[in-house]
Amino acid sequence: MKLIPAIDLKDNKCVRLSKGVENSAVVYNEDPLEQAKYFEQQGCERLHVIDLDAAFGRPEINREIIFDIKKSMNIPIQLGGGIRSQEVLKNYIDHGIDYVIIGSFAVENPDAVLSLSKDYVKKIYFALDVLDKKIMIKGWEDKSNLTTANVFERFNKTDLKGYVFTDISRDGMLSGINLDLINENLSLSEKKLIIGGGLSNYKDLKKLAKIKSKNFEGVIVGKAFYVGNIDIKKGMEILNKNA
Repeated sequence: MKLIPAIDLKDNKCVRLSKGVENSAVVYNEDPLEQAKYFEQQGCERLHVIDLDAAFGRPEINREIIFDIKKSMNIPIQLGGGIRSQEVLKNYIDHGIDYVIIGSFAVENPDAVLSLSKDYVKKIYFALDVLDKKIMIKGWEDKSNLTTANVFERFNKTDLKGYVFTDISRDGMLSGINLDLINENLSLSEKKLIIGGGLSNYKDLKKLAKIKSKNFEGVIVGKAFYVGNIDIKKGMEILNKNA
């Protein structure tokens, strides 16, 4: 199971939000490239990058730094935020981004997603950004009519790489994981599942490490790292000890 550190980009800086609220941004590092290199040096196997400006409708601001991060890294990057068309999705993958995470595009136009060639689809994660049991889209500002069960029913048998599940009510709040909700979604998923939202300390990691599911690919660590609650190397040791 992977511990996947997060870099959320806003105005070319590394920030964290609370529950996805844009004006709650706190800057933790003004040099995202430096932060990315640190995570790689710590032994991380993958990096989670979210373009918050693109998610909120400003797609050009962070594009250059995203490509700079990719060029300087030797580990895979999964990128999300504002990827709402075939053209944008294909452009990122064609420029070397290893995996893309899509939400709004997949919710509103699933046929367009699945009509892409297998070479693209197999690099896509569906963003299961959940609040009050419904999947949120458009930078978590609009509520769709879909539940995760609806998505699993539609996408489990496709070439999709997997799912990234985020509990929005806990994201950036250091309130602890919702283990029941995680297990519920793991039981329904037939593909790889990465979880995020609420991770607060080593106790949470120990709970996650006990989950026995071949589809549980990893957990995203964000604010818990930036405020000093979780050390990357120690966190990876906890997950690997029970792997």
